Amino acid sequence: MKTQIINISGAKVGDIDLNDAVFGLEPRADLIARAVRYQLAKRRAGTHKTKEIGDISGTGKKPYAQKGTGNARQGSLRSPQFRGGAVIFGPVPRSHAHDLPKAVRQLALKTALSVKASTGKLIVLDTAKMDSHKTKPMADNLKKLNIKSALIIDGSNTDPNFCRAVSNIPYIDVLPEQGANVYDIIRRDVLVLTKNAVEQLEARLK
Repeated sequence: MKTQIINISGAKVGDIDLNDAVFGLEPRADLIARAVRYQLAKRRAGTHKTKEIGDISGTGKKPYAQKGTGNARQGSLRSPQFRGGAVIFGPVPRSHAHDLPKAVRQLALKTALSVKASTGKLIVLDTAKMDSHKTKPMADNLKKLNIKSALIIDGSNTDPNFCRAVSNIPYIDVLPEQGANVYDIIRRDVLVLTKNAVEQLEARLK
């Protein structure tokens, strides 16, 4: 699959052949859904907790006699049926992460890249570098490219000026190649890859 390479101003500077093994797969919504669910579950804090009877402050004394009052028998005012009492079977701190085979994760990533390529939402830049860290020139360049929501993936080392220039622009994210993931690719409208990122992704995934 051949696509053009442009610079940050939108001018064409060359062409590149995208590997069909990475950018030419058939769409698989099930794989993408599994990968997104895996990522979102893994990043959950899991710190939710309700108080069990041992966590409630209060007396352990029996509230009233077992018999003779006409009321139901009770053993503690910290029981769940009383106001301020414990919660039964409430959530406890735990990890929500679950396993997903590495082969499935890699296939899902290739599928996400292929979806962007097949729908015309993939842009290849020659480099992602800026001479200044100012936001306005960067915003002007994105406007020329008609980009409002994008994930920009560079090589292993991102340019500090480029990252600072886009940091104040909403819906624009920048990641190094090793941070490429299904969720961030899908959540943004356009995927922007540098030439270096394409080479590294193909070397890692093909």
